[in-house]
Amino acid sequence: MNTNENHSFRLPAEWEPQSGIILIWPHEDTDWRPYLNEITEVYLQMADAITRFEPLLITVRDTEKVHSLLAERLTEGQIKRVTLFACDNNDTWARDVAPISLVSDKEPKGSLQALRLLDFCFNGWGEKFAAEKDNRINRQLYEAGLLQGVLENHKDFVLEGGSIESDGDRTLFTTTGCLMAPHRNQPLTQEGIDKRLRLFFPNVERVVWLDYGQLAGDDTDGHIDTIVRVAPNHTLLYIGCDDKEDEHYEDFRLLEEQLKQLRTIDGAPYRLLRLPMPDAIYDNGERLPATHANFLIINGAVLVPTYNQPEKDKVALDIIQEAFPDREVIGIDSRTIIRQHGSIHCLTMQLPLNG
Repeated sequence: MNTNENHSFRLPAEWEPQSGIILIWPHEDTDWRPYLNEITEVYLQMADAITRFEPLLITVRDTEKVHSLLAERLTEGQIKRVTLFACDNNDTWARDVAPISLVSDKEPKGSLQALRLLDFCFNGWGEKFAAEKDNRINRQLYEAGLLQGVLENHKDFVLEGGSIESDGDRTLFTTTGCLMAPHRNQPLTQEGIDKRLRLFFPNVERVVWLDYGQLAGDDTDGHIDTIVRVAPNHTLLYIGCDDKEDEHYEDFRLLEEQLKQLRTIDGAPYRLLRLPMPDAIYDNGERLPATHANFLIINGAVLVPTYNQPEKDKVALDIIQEAFPDREVIGIDSRTIIRQHGSIHCLTMQLPLNG
């Protein structure tokens, strides 16, 4: 039984109505420096796609420079949907830095009390990278009045947005590889973490732990948003691997078997949609974690990473369109993003609508 005092709140599914998207803009003192022009172009493409459908909140180090770049690319109407906030950062992975939002179906719609913004600790995926500046972003946005809702401090618990998936109802999905990885929340056991998750997210009655599906080159220890995504109508999109010579083959075969055994909270099998494993992409001899599963759902559209692999890109886009038939599916070349071991979903965080 959930005893959280915020029992009227729930973690919405990503496809529910949104009030905006958060981005953290790259600059020359981030790891993007060697290809800053290339990643800036990707950000401009994302900004263009997002602002066609909803507002965009961007934290930036140089607001004038970024505004000029956006003004050259976006229409006047799109620019009006952009808010720039001057704020320093270590890196740009908004998915794991920005607050995880809860919505209330009982509080008055449009009121600040209808949203809870959970501010967890981001520690660079288990203390691999510096994150002290990133950890201050949410508080700065909140104090500037740019986050609507009530900010809750949960800095005593490490939780990254990319490590969980919600169906908006009663089930939360995660991976044992990530949440049980070193330097996260030791000495908590899996049982202890499971209990904490159900307290943080009051609507969640069960946590589904996936045990397989680790992508080569992934810094996150296995974020679920790189391998399995939740869609409406009890649908799970997941990465499959057909090449028996691929290093991923056996692990992703076991993932597929685990997914086939899963049942919804009401006892029915999930509708499974299988996405192709992109052909291997290397950077200086290191395999990069290319995946079509790291898509972003926004109001009216889905932004999908592509990798200049026409056949597999098309298959992935068509399957994601099948999962989201009422949304426009927009492919964005993500070969530059994966050079820093993430993709579109990793760079973004949605803010739910509270009215």
